[in-house]
Amino acid sequence: MDFKKLEKEIYRRCNDLLSLQKPDGTWRFCFENSVITDAYMLILLRTIEYRNEKLIRRMTDRILSKQSPDGLWRVYPDEEPANLSATIQAYTALLYSQHFNADDAKLIGAKHFIKTNGGLKKADLLTKVFLAMNGLYEWPDVPIDPAILFSLPLTSPINQYDISSYARAHFAPVLLMVEEKRKLTSKYTPDLSDLTGDEGEGSNMQDWVNLFSLLNIRDSYLQTKKENILSYILTHIEPDGTLLSYSLTTIFMIYSLLSSGYERSSTVIQNALTGLINMFCEVEETLHLQNSPSTTWDTSLILYTLLEAGVPLTTPGVKKGSQFLLSQQQTKYGDWSVHNPGALPGGWGFSIGNTQHPDIDDTQAALRTMAHLSHFYSQYQMSYDRGLTWLLSMQNDDGGWAAFEKNTNRYLIGNLPVKHAKDALIDPSTPDLTGRTLEFLGKFHGLNQDHASIKKGANWLLTNQEQDGSWYGRWGVCFIYGTWAAVTGLIACGINPQNKKIQKAKHWLLNVQHEDGGWGESCASDKQRKYVELNESTPSQTAWALNTLTAIHKEPTLEMEKAVTWLMKHRKANYPTGAGLPGAFYIHYHSYDYIWPLLALTHYYKKYYSV
Repeated sequence: MDFKKLEKEIYRRCNDLLSLQKPDGTWRFCFENSVITDAYMLILLRTIEYRNEKLIRRMTDRILSKQSPDGLWRVYPDEEPANLSATIQAYTALLYSQHFNADDAKLIGAKHFIKTNGGLKKADLLTKVFLAMNGLYEWPDVPIDPAILFSLPLTSPINQYDISSYARAHFAPVLLMVEEKRKLTSKYTPDLSDLTGDEGEGSNMQDWVNLFSLLNIRDSYLQTKKENILSYILTHIEPDGTLLSYSLTTIFMIYSLLSSGYERSSTVIQNALTGLINMFCEVEETLHLQNSPSTTWDTSLILYTLLEAGVPLTTPGVKKGSQFLLSQQQTKYGDWSVHNPGALPGGWGFSIGNTQHPDIDDTQAALRTMAHLSHFYSQYQMSYDRGLTWLLSMQNDDGGWAAFEKNTNRYLIGNLPVKHAKDALIDPSTPDLTGRTLEFLGKFHGLNQDHASIKKGANWLLTNQEQDGSWYGRWGVCFIYGTWAAVTGLIACGINPQNKKIQKAKHWLLNVQHEDGGWGESCASDKQRKYVELNESTPSQTAWALNTLTAIHKEPTLEMEKAVTWLMKHRKANYPTGAGLPGAFYIHYHSYDYIWPLLALTHYYKKYYSV
């Protein structure tokens, strides 16, 4: 390997990133997710008769741009067969646009696919719920008023804080509509009656019935009031008007408020619409609605990467970005405090405007930059101390770290007969979050297994390794991601690279390396819960694998040199490597092709060639 060439490449990539920084110190890359947000937003705008035809046209173009050559829609490019729910979402939205009708050549294939694959009744729960909100599908007959969930005390066998924060935010607006079977229709509402499916309506949405049947706990709790749900919604609206900084929850909120008597002209509805409009980003001359803009996340990761690569702390871009991160540290007590009442606020969220919904990954990412700066500036030291204390306090009792809340992993809920119960209804410890947190604590705070939290975290990771030597990554694709986080985390906190579990992970990684020197994993791994190879290498996954091997090996190997060569030749890929919900929601982080290759090349260079 020509280390001078590598050195120049790192320098060039640093300059490229610095040139993309915005005047406010942020980096703003598009958080590109599947078509669901675009479809639901278009349907919402038509339903409330929002007058901006140019906007509708650009959203229509976006949905069409994601149509596969066979006329269907997928949530990742190599998904087979096509995705029924995504196809239903896109098909319905295009009908709402009124630029197409059901017999249009663009939609005939989609209509046939929907009908031959079971119709609307075979869609996922979230799709059926949204269709019901629009009067396109029947609400279920639930056994009790499901609003009871938001009225049960914390001492009851189950309450709202036993489900994950993201499920809670999606459910709350729906609960205002489901019992009275409310719906919003307009002159744009299409007729989908021929797509319902063969079964009677009485048997639809069984997942939803399964979910709420467990709530029939005690008759005394049946005197619930919708005000509890409404109070939850109104107190979780962010300053930008959105519900917890998610576009889907905000769309659901608008539907629930409108169906509950709020006027479209009301401040809360207008603020929500403004918040949604501000979430649009341009992708290939179309408009795409991001579910949760990743500005804070991207800025944290980029600053950390630049500092790792040797960019001085005094660089204007670093100083501006660090000031932005400082401003994003949270001071509010969010829902996380219910299961962690003794901790003071101090975490970071994913998006600008997120003031009450911090998460573990964003916090450890921001703290990496705070750690660099804390030795020189007292304000960063104070920020670092607050963030570190919060992060340590959020460790689960089992030793791992979850995404948003502590000890939100009830067996009863995770094992409900509901699709994605373990992925969406609970917030358990995961190898990727645990590994990345351990890597931060070991590398930047000098903690090792003499510290009780580190020992518990390392033991949890070692216990949760897959049989083949990999680890499952919940928030990235997928086993390469989890293995990278776990191995680098374990080694950073003192586990010997020669440990048999680390070596087993190394052999697994080498066995799935491509001939071209890179790595590529399909999103199908996430859905099937086993490694599925992608027929191409991607920059992110290759970088994660290289970074893992760099942590393990004292000297570079031929496989690693091939990976470095691949990364230096390939800059971008059009494949999602972020995960939201298995088989349903994936993210193409446009920042990742910049961040992870630069970080991997930097660590490789510093370990083997830096003087």
